[in-house]
Parts: sequence; C-alpha cells; structure tokens
Amino acid sequence: MPIIDSNTGRIARSYSFDELKERANYMRGLNLVSLWAAGSGHPGGTLSVMDIGAALYLNVARHDPDNPEWPGRDRIIWSAGHKAPALYTCLGVAGYFPEEELYQLRMLGSRLQGHPHWKDLPGIEISTGSLGQGLSVGVGMAMAAKLNRSAHRIFVITSDGEQQEGSIWEAVMSAAHHRLDNLIQVIDKNSLQIDGLVADVMNIDPLIDKYRSFGWIVISVDGHNLTDLVTRLETARNQNQSQQPVVVICHTTKGKGVSFMEGATAWHGKAPNRDELEQALHELGLNTVFDLPGILEARKTRHQKIESNLAAITPEFSRDYWWNRSETMKVKMEPTRKGFGRALDKHGGDERVVCIGADISDSICIADFHRNHPERKERFISVGIAEQNATTIAAGLAREGKLPIFGTYGVFASARNLDQLRVSVCYSNLNVLIVGAHGGVSVGPDGATHQELESIFQITGLPNMTMLTPCDSLEAERITRILLFDIEGPKYLRLAREATPIITDENSPLNVGEANIFRYRSEKPIFREAFEIVAASDYSSENEGLTIISCGPETAEALRAACILKSEHDIETRVLHLHTLKPIDKAAIVRAAQETNVLVTVEEHQVGGLGNLAAGVVLREPSLVNSGVKFRMIGVPDRFGESGEPWQLIRHFGLAAENIARQTINLLLR
Repeated sequence: MPIIDSNTGRIARSYSFDELKERANYMRGLNLVSLWAAGSGHPGGTLSVMDIGAALYLNVARHDPDNPEWPGRDRIIWSAGHKAPALYTCLGVAGYFPEEELYQLRMLGSRLQGHPHWKDLPGIEISTGSLGQGLSVGVGMAMAAKLNRSAHRIFVITSDGEQQEGSIWEAVMSAAHHRLDNLIQVIDKNSLQIDGLVADVMNIDPLIDKYRSFGWIVISVDGHNLTDLVTRLETARNQNQSQQPVVVICHTTKGKGVSFMEGATAWHGKAPNRDELEQALHELGLNTVFDLPGILEARKTRHQKIESNLAAITPEFSRDYWWNRSETMKVKMEPTRKGFGRALDKHGGDERVVCIGADISDSICIADFHRNHPERKERFISVGIAEQNATTIAAGLAREGKLPIFGTYGVFASARNLDQLRVSVCYSNLNVLIVGAHGGVSVGPDGATHQELESIFQITGLPNMTMLTPCDSLEAERITRILLFDIEGPKYLRLAREATPIITDENSPLNVGEANIFRYRSEKPIFREAFEIVAASDYSSENEGLTIISCGPETAEALRAACILKSEHDIETRVLHLHTLKPIDKAAIVRAAQETNVLVTVEEHQVGGLGNLAAGVVLREPSLVNSGVKFRMIGVPDRFGESGEPWQLIRHFGLAAENIARQTINLLLR
C-alpha cells in the first residue's frame, strides 16, 4: 500500500518495484552523506535497515506526510533508536520535510537528534534510544488500537542484538497473551553488534523457534530482496483475525551496499571521511548525485551561526580564557574513561577480578582489562545488551568472593538497572563496582537519551553505596584501583566521554570521603601548576571571598572560573573538589560555609544533584543557622540534553567557566 492522501483516502504516491529499488539505493547514499556531514553516527546498521525502511515508508505502511498525526495511519516505531539517520532519511524521502535538512543531523538546535525525539520531528511516533523498550510501546499502541476499534497496524523495527534485552521478551509474551494481531515486529537481523558477532556476544538463536514457542506468527525473509520483502510485509500487515502478533525476521548485512563496510563491526558507530564517502557513493552509483562542497558549506554556515549564538550568551571578559587559547595555562586533555581502562590493564591480574561487558566494551574502555592480557579473557564476561542481567550477575559473583566490575553508559548503569542495584547489590551489601561512563552533556551528538544527567540523584540515594566522580583521567585511574581493592561494598564510578583537562598529578591528595581544595596562585605555563592542591583536612583558611564546590570534570571549569575571578575582579576563590559524593565530606562543606560565607555548586548534571547534597549539609549544621550563607546552584536546569558538539553543549547549558564566574559575581553583588 503506497502513501495515502488522508483527506480523500486515495493513493498520493506509489512506487513500482524498480522505482523502490532505485529509491532504496539513493536513500543509502543520502544517509551516508548526512553521517559524513555530521561527523558521527551509525553507518553499519542504517545501511542494513534501509531496504526495510524504504519498503515500509514508500510501499507498505499507510501514512500521510502531509498529515503526520492522521489517526488512521499505521504507526512505525524505531526501537533501535541509534538507527535514527535511517529513520530521518525515510521521512525526508517520503516527504515529511525537505531532504536538505538531513545535512543538519546531530547539530545543536537541529530537529534531527542523535536518537529520535517525537516532540521534535513529525513522523516520529515515540522517542527511543535505550534499546529494548520500543516493542513494549508497540504493545501499548496495539492495545489502544484494539480498544478504539481501529484497523491501523503497528510496526516495530528492532535489531537482533536488541533481542538480548529482557524487556523484549516481556513484550513478546504480552503481545501473544493479549492476541495482538495488529502488531508486526520487524527484526533487522544483520548478525553484528558493537562487540562482535551476535552469536559470539550473546546468541539469540534459534530465533524462529523462540518466537513460535511464544505464540507469534513468524515470517523469514531476505531483508535486501525488496520484491520479497514488500510481499512478506504486506502479508504481515494484512494478517486478519489470526489473534497472533507477527514477527518478520529480515536477514540483512551490516553496511549493505558498501564493500568496505559490509560485515565490519568497525563501522557500527563511525562516520565516513570524505575519501571513504566518495568511494561509497561510487560503489552505489551515486558519485555525481550529491553536491558535497555545497553541503559542507551549508553546514559550515550553520555551524558559524551556532557559534555566534553561543558567543552571544557566553559572558565576556577582558580577554579570552578558553582552554589552550592563550600562550600560558596550557592543558592536556584526555577522557576520564581512559584512566579507568589503564587501571584495569595494570591491576586486573588479581584472579578475583571479573569484568562484565555490555556490548560497548571498547567505548568505555572496560575491554582494556584483557586487550593486552589474553590469559584474562576467561574473566571477561560478555552479557550483550542486558544491563539488568549484568548487574545481578555481578551480585552473584561478589557473593562468591569475586571482585566484579560492570560497566556501561551511565544512563544504563544508574537508571536502567536501578532496582537490581537497590535490591541485589545494595540491600545485600555486596562488593560490586559499577562504572557509569559517558556522564554529562559532553557526551555530545548522541543526544538526550545517552546523556546521563541524573545519576547523582539515583546512586547517592542508595543505602550502603559509595559514589566517586573523578575530575580527570589521572584521578580516575587512581580511584579505580582504590575502589577495587580498598573499598568494600557497593560502589559506583561516574566517568565522562569527552576529553577533558588533566588538572591533577600522581602526588595530588586522594582520600575517599575527603574533599580536595584547589587554590589558584598565579598564571603559569601549565594550567595545573597554577594551583595548589590540598586535602581539605590539611587546609588553613586564606579568607577567600567564596567557595565553588564541584565534582567530576566540571571541577576544571570551576578552576578556570577561579582564574577569571582573580584576574578580572581580584576575588580569591576556594575550589572544593568533591571526588567523593557519598560519603560526602560534610566537614569541608561546613568549614567552607563558615569561612567564606558564599557557596556556589557547579555540576555537569541536573541542577541539584551535587547542589542538594551540599545544601543539605549546610541546612543541617546548627552553627550555620541564621548565618546568612549565600548559596547558588549551577547545573543543567531540570531538562533533558540535546545533540551538539560536546563543548558547545557545555556553553549552551551555562556550564562553562565564564558562566560560573558571571553568576558568582552576580551572587556576590546581591
């Protein structure tokens, strides 16, 4: 069934099989160009799913691009939200928006977020990004259609790696139990996930037998034979009165259509460069179709506009204090997760240590545990895309005397498995190290679903839990060793994705539960040499005018703010770095309030994560009652993040040193 004019019920646009094949090939090229323009994204999966998308949006599903909320439309849910560029390509080619908008993929302010958000773009049915949830949403929509006596169908596109999530099988069971014959799941079975072959990471087969045993009608098809694919999808759509949901298992090739991308895990999440793009377009027969210089120029113009807008909202001072823009105060930058990986490489020889990976092992550096040590491979357990299972496996390992480390993106490490952490790990008070990587908005273009901004709320609220968030990669390396061998019980390590300034060294004080104090002394060639770092209990007041309390890599911005305040206004600032958020250093916070009388908390997190912890300490201290302490919290203002370049987002959300300095000055003048 082609695209519909919802006002008349007539066909608005139709495609022959030859035309559909041409469109699908063109969509592959369009998709790759948008990824190249963005400089990030997921080529492999978007190419494997493209024929499926073309078949649904241009031939099978009933929908109207001119009336996206038409009640009679078929719903198409992309549960595998990282394939959003393919979704956007389908919508653009179907006519939901001009195709040129695809070249704004993942830019700050673009409707084309790193993962799809239904509030931003017509044609998206639901916001996705955390794998395994879309099928349950589809079950809910199918139930609603039954209740409304509506004849439309619900298609849910999932990936084969996604079948490893337990929530998928809850939805599978529910759909069969409720006889949802208006629900069609379409699986893009390309046999690869980030950590390798699906069969090696966590085998999901025999998938056909499993779905049949759950009461589903199963259709198997070559996902790149468009004639057969359309026929099978139409059969699934027109399945009436079967009282069984349908799953169409599409056998596909990751990176389909581009020789050097086909079957290569390396192309899961890496955008092509100009030479690679031109080779890919040549193979697709599209080398003369796209105006690459024009596309690049248009994106450059938009980038300049974004930078201009950010400059307009960033406070100005007498000179530019931004990182590495002056001849002095130079910093080296490295992601904190790299320090975590080095610690595993160095200290993973202890036979008690067991690492648990969840399909993003290289990205978060947990694979460094065994990369140079093949003898450790048996102590590396891959669970696939199954965070809740990983957490409870870790609990079992700990109960038997092992030292388990489970790591994944922070949004999954702290939220997806919160109940498992609460009951199996914390209530049992087991010696488990959970690592939440990619914390904060500096995750960048992946967007809101992958930017962890809530973990301080979630993790510090758990009894028996220890939580640390290092300021740089050196501190992360040292903290990993301490957490692993010196701290008993549940423990959580929050890491960042983006390269951030290194502001400590091997001799910097580091005591779990005790804050460090940074004091700016004078401008130096090297940024970290401009500061004295002292353990809070060893520090004597210098009658500073205020205290900035910070944690994680945001401490570097706090230090830069201290430089600005001193250079521009001769204000002396005590910077209190809380690498340990639980147990929090109450004494250091109380002393700072008593001695400086002005506290500003800064965090790359929802405002109040760190701020509420510090405020709670102040409000519970009898000596500070009626003290008139001035207090301000700086963080992400009770909202989700969005796609953009990491340092753009730091400025966009007011987390840069310039914003901290300006807000501090305003507080002092109040």
